[in-house]
Amino acid sequence: MSPGDHPPASIVAPIDYAVLAVDIKRWARELGFADAGIAGIELGEDERHLKRWLKQGHHGEMDYMARHGDKRSRPGELEPGTLRVVSVRMDYVPPGTRNAWSVLEDAESGYVARYALGRDYHKLMRMRLQKLAERIREVVGDFGYRAYVDSAPVLEKALARNAGLGWIGKHTVLINRRAGSYFFLGELYTDLPLPPDLPASAHCGSCRRCIDICPTQAIVAPYRLDARRCISYLTIELKGSIPEELRAPIGNRIFGCDDCQLICPWNKFAQDTAEPDFAPRHRLDGAKLVELFAWSEEEFLKRTEGMAIRRTGYEGWLRNIAVALGNAPSSAAVTRALLARAGHPSALVREHVAWALARHQSPRPTRD
Repeated sequence: MSPGDHPPASIVAPIDYAVLAVDIKRWARELGFADAGIAGIELGEDERHLKRWLKQGHHGEMDYMARHGDKRSRPGELEPGTLRVVSVRMDYVPPGTRNAWSVLEDAESGYVARYALGRDYHKLMRMRLQKLAERIREVVGDFGYRAYVDSAPVLEKALARNAGLGWIGKHTVLINRRAGSYFFLGELYTDLPLPPDLPASAHCGSCRRCIDICPTQAIVAPYRLDARRCISYLTIELKGSIPEELRAPIGNRIFGCDDCQLICPWNKFAQDTAEPDFAPRHRLDGAKLVELFAWSEEEFLKRTEGMAIRRTGYEGWLRNIAVALGNAPSSAAVTRALLARAGHPSALVREHVAWALARHQSPRPTRD
């Protein structure tokens, strides 16, 4: 972190960092962030929690979670000179989106996690964090900073909690008392000695709805998620075969899962986003599985350009939809769609299509 050459101290007006902190939060909201807070860089207990999670192997194939040593939990080692972290959040569910429960109950439709329906948030939030940094520079002159949005080893939820933006729920997702949990997080690491906010207190109480509703029982204990069982991991991060015993519980979820958030009582306070770029594209808030399964690779790449769904890749996309079709009601249309992919060049796709076809060979009523 290189702050650059500062003018001589004799001609620089002293900075009131308390006032600056208030201004930064206001500027963040003016840039479209729902909220902002300031955290220190001490994450000792969170570091110990992370190490226990990694030792238990709960990160599955996400090797990047362990790749950077302690930099994830030590902001000053990731970005030398860091003193404070400005944490921001941005709501992501657009108004008019099809009701999530209705999509999950419609086994012929594909469920996409609500955060992934529109434009990928990474670039959008990074650009706004950059604008926030430029606004700060106008006041303080050159200073050291680095903006992150899932782009480096950062314990974003712990930092957001310490910045007062919410507490980490039993499902390991950040919850805000006034806005639920449907929001993205981003960070601006800085060398400015800003006054930190008070950490948010926890308000889950005895509630365990998120634990009980998880289709694959991935929340193995309060605040402990076994990613290897999590549908978000299975449909996005996992590149190989989905374990057979977990395919039926996946239901019609083809990219991610929101069940633990949908059931959370705090999400009655969730706010719609004002960001038009997050609006659903290609009717992905409830498109029919048969239609999505018919996309060619060219169509997939074109229609998911600039979207988080690209992360799963075309093979992963077909794999996920094949599983959902295997869980769908038997019909001639479903069988035709699966048979059309039975000889796909990808062994991964063929395996999951064969599983799905076998599911429909059991005596179930067929609808034309």
